Amino acid sequence: MNELRNATLVFLIKKTDGQIKDICLALKKRGFGIHRWNGVGGKVNGQSETIEEAARREAKEEILVDVQQLHKVAELTFYFPHHSAWDQMVHVYLAEQWRDEPRESDEMKPEWFSVNELPFQEMWPDDIFWLPDVLKGHLLKAMFTFGEQDVVRDKKVEMVQKFS
Repeated sequence: MNELRNATLVFLIKKTDGQIKDICLALKKRGFGIHRWNGVGGKVNGQSETIEEAARREAKEEILVDVQQLHKVAELTFYFPHHSAWDQMVHVYLAEQWRDEPRESDEMKPEWFSVNELPFQEMWPDDIFWLPDVLKGHLLKAMFTFGEQDVVRDKKVEMVQKFS
């Protein structure tokens, strides 16, 4: 089995009374995941860039914000047996502090959503299985296998206390 490439996913959040109430999703305008709402992120560049550096760089490139602190909340492993080049380990972060307001770029169009009104039908089909738990404060590890047309063929989601 090939070694998985590392990728990042960052969600800006706003809390009220200690609870996450709003989340910034961005509509992908081109490339992998086009026309889907998601967090911002992407591949780690080479050996010298850390996963957190990649997360910060992608947030800056895609929605023009400087993320201040990242809180890791999930490790998601994705397998695409029909297209193994897409296989990846995604490190998911929440961010409560950033500089500048999210703005549209050539790649992404950001918008704020209430956590109670997420557009799951316009997101990756795996998101409904893990994102609500993350937004409730849980840490988790998950594995998803996708079939053709991005159908989730297999999944395993488990809560964890910490990441090793």
